[in-house]
Amino acid sequence: QVHLVESGGGSVQPGESLRLTCQSSAEIPTAYIMAWYRRAPGKERELVARLESPNRGSYPDSVKGRFTASRDNYKNAMYLQMDNLKAEDTGVYYCNSFFEDYDWGPGTQVTVSS
Repeated sequence: QVHLVESGGGSVQPGESLRLTCQSSAEIPTAYIMAWYRRAPGKERELVARLESPNRGSYPDSVKGRFTASRDNYKNAMYLQMDNLKAEDTGVYYCNSFFEDYDWGPGTQVTVSS
C-alpha cells in the first residue's frame, strides 16, 4: 500500500523559495498522473501542479512561472520547487495522484509572511 509523506515546508518571507518533497512508501505506476495540492486557511484544497510525466507539468495561473513540479521514479519521490513565494501561497501542501487514488498524507505547512 502506498503511503505519501510530504516534507520541506517552513516559514519564509515573500520572494524566497522552498522545495517540497513527496516521498512514497512504494512504487507508483509511471502512468499515474501525480499532483500537488494546497489548502489555504479557510479555503478548499486546490490543485497547484499536475505532473503528467517526470518533468512536464501544468499549473494554474496563480502559480505558473513560479512553481515547478518534478518526479523521480527511481526514488519514488516527487518535488515542488516554489520560487518567488507570495503571502497567498500560505497553506498546507499535499501530494497525491491527480485522481486522488491514495490516502492523503499529513501535508507540510508553508507560511509566507514578512
